[in-house]
Amino acid sequence: IFGLSSVAQVVLGRGNFGQHLSINLGFGIGVTLGIHAAGGISGAHLNAAITLTHCILGNLPWRKLPAYLIGQFLGSFTAAATVFGLYYDTLYNYTKGNFTVTGPTATASIFSTYPAPCISLLEGFFTEFMATAMLLLGILVIHDEKNNGALKGTQALLTGILVLGIGLGMGMNTGYAINPSRDLPPRIFTAIAGWGMDVFTAGHYWWWVPVTAPILGSLAGVLIHKLFIDFHNQPVLESGNEKGQPVVETS
Repeated sequence: IFGLSSVAQVVLGRGNFGQHLSINLGFGIGVTLGIHAAGGISGAHLNAAITLTHCILGNLPWRKLPAYLIGQFLGSFTAAATVFGLYYDTLYNYTKGNFTVTGPTATASIFSTYPAPCISLLEGFFTEFMATAMLLLGILVIHDEKNNGALKGTQALLTGILVLGIGLGMGMNTGYAINPSRDLPPRIFTAIAGWGMDVFTAGHYWWWVPVTAPILGSLAGVLIHKLFIDFHNQPVLESGNEKGQPVVETS
């Protein structure tokens, strides 16, 4: 809701009520609050690519995957419907009732991501792949207690800042979906709510890229962390001494 409503305000306000930074901040704040809300319940699985990665790595039982994906889908779909209702009058006035995916009054991008006009499908795929790899790498670093992990209680805030940073640096090409659960359910909602099947055909059938590229990018982020950081971590000593220091028993 925070993310999509920030996009709606920028688009429908014609730049008078926020800029690209507003969208970055909106999603960063939304992620932070989402982690606080769901962290103790489900481990804050807000991203289907991350959930699937945890299943592949054996950190999450496969039997839980359907429930997690359904929860993510319903949450994202409901958020799109909520923002649609919140801005319906403004949306109708902006488009004169003609909801389009492309053109001077295009509004489908409020809810889902679409590539910039100059971006090829390959470039867009690589952007989503790399952005999600950085997301996973950042999350693993934040929670890496064997290395230089974040202070307890700050992980949610730092993850929100991480999403903010990805948007600031890698948001221009594709709108940085970096999450199938963030992109596909709102796209389905827009298809139902008046934008039609153009939401799936626009951008050379772009819709499948935000679904597949984040999954591969997520796995790549885990691999990078494993090869270049985790394998080189010193074990955490039970004595509480600084890692790498010998344990000295005293009486």
